[in-house]
Amino acid sequence: QVQLVESGGGSAQAGGSLRLSCTATGVSYSPYCMAWFRQAPGKEREVVAAVNSYGTTFYETSVKGRFNISHDNAVYTLDLQMNTLKPDDTAKYYCALRRWSPTCLRNDYNYWGQGTQVTVSS
Repeated sequence: QVQLVESGGGSAQAGGSLRLSCTATGVSYSPYCMAWFRQAPGKEREVVAAVNSYGTTFYETSVKGRFNISHDNAVYTLDLQMNTLKPDDTAKYYCALRRWSPTCLRNDYNYWGQGTQVTVSS
C-alpha cells in the first residue's frame, strides 16, 4: 500500500552538507503536503521543512537559509538539501505525506517513512 522510503542520511562535519531523498509509492493524494521531520534523542519530533503540491514551501526558523526542500509532484518524491550543518541538526529524519492543508508546517501527517539518521560532529 502506501510506503515512504528515505535515503541519504549519514555523518558530516559541522559546516558540511548532506542531501536526503524520499520516495512515496502507492499514494494518490492530490493536492497534498509533504514534509521532513526530525527527532533527536530525548526530544519531540518536529517538522523542519514542508512543501505542498502548489509549490509553497515552509521552513522551521532554525533551518531557514540552510536547508532547501524540493519535490516532484508527479511521483511524490521529496528531497532535502542540508547545508551549513550544525551539531544541533543531529537527529533521525522522517519523510511524511498528508492531504493538503493551508499550512503544511504541522504535525498531524498521515503517512510516514521509517527515518534516516543524520549525525553532525563538531
